Amino acid sequence: MAKKRSKIALATFALLQISSLALAKDIRVTYAGSMGKVMDQGLGPAFTRENNGVYQGQGQGAYGMARLLASHKIEADIFVSITPGPMQILKDAGLIDEAVPVASTSMVVAYSPEGKHAAQFEQASQKKDGSWLALLAQKDISFGRTDPYVDPKGQNIVFSLMLAEKYYKMPGIADKILGSLQNPAQTHQEGGLLARLESGQVDAAAGYESEVRSAHLPYVALPDEINLSNPAMAKQWYDTVSFGIKDGKGQAQVLHTQPMVFYAAVLKNAPNGVEQGQKFVSFMQSAEGQQLFKAFGYAEPKGGNLYAR
Repeated sequence: MAKKRSKIALATFALLQISSLALAKDIRVTYAGSMGKVMDQGLGPAFTRENNGVYQGQGQGAYGMARLLASHKIEADIFVSITPGPMQILKDAGLIDEAVPVASTSMVVAYSPEGKHAAQFEQASQKKDGSWLALLAQKDISFGRTDPYVDPKGQNIVFSLMLAEKYYKMPGIADKILGSLQNPAQTHQEGGLLARLESGQVDAAAGYESEVRSAHLPYVALPDEINLSNPAMAKQWYDTVSFGIKDGKGQAQVLHTQPMVFYAAVLKNAPNGVEQGQKFVSFMQSAEGQQLFKAFGYAEPKGGNLYAR
């Protein structure tokens, strides 16, 4: 009788294990590199705790990741990007039908708290006269940013500096700070830029307020006229600046400012299923998801869905 009970118990345990595995729901998320902390420490773990699965996250420059997804070199259930541009790559590739806003942010200039110029940046952050802009133009300041060819943030800092030049009436200072668009002394991979700042390899870096606050780094907050966060200023002010680059095929194109909004989309070839991907998007939009975004320094989503019918 005892042996029979033991066999029943073992069988029941095995069924429970199989049931647990069957209920496990994994999720694979590819995201703009600036979102590493909120995804890997906040949203991903919280979602999988509730859904009994495994979270996999991968982040780098949003344009670069979008091109890898579009060419099927990598796969993901969800893609989360800042600005509509990278989403358009997936739309053109037939991989998404819609993208929804899940958070927003603004441009800032972060600086190293241990750097030799920390006190100067701290003073500049208290003023409203463009001191931070003149500081970045100093020859002994090492400034870090991402490549505008692969990362929206790399494009946005160019726009911000062009707007700052007009706003503070300092002609030529944007070019003085940037050098060339792909200045190798300044451009770094998205995922490692703030790490370089924290280690003191650069004195200051272009950043999103959300990621900089998540990393607990000091920063210079920029006025709405420069930080690209205010949609009401788009047509009358933000859209007055633009610059040209060449696309992957060597063809010239002119870039314009885009909303500093994070969008999420479910990919049609999601390895864990479209339904599971939609659950993660719904979680990001939920009260719990929005609270996690807020805790990591993000602002609420702005605007409507992309490509909504």
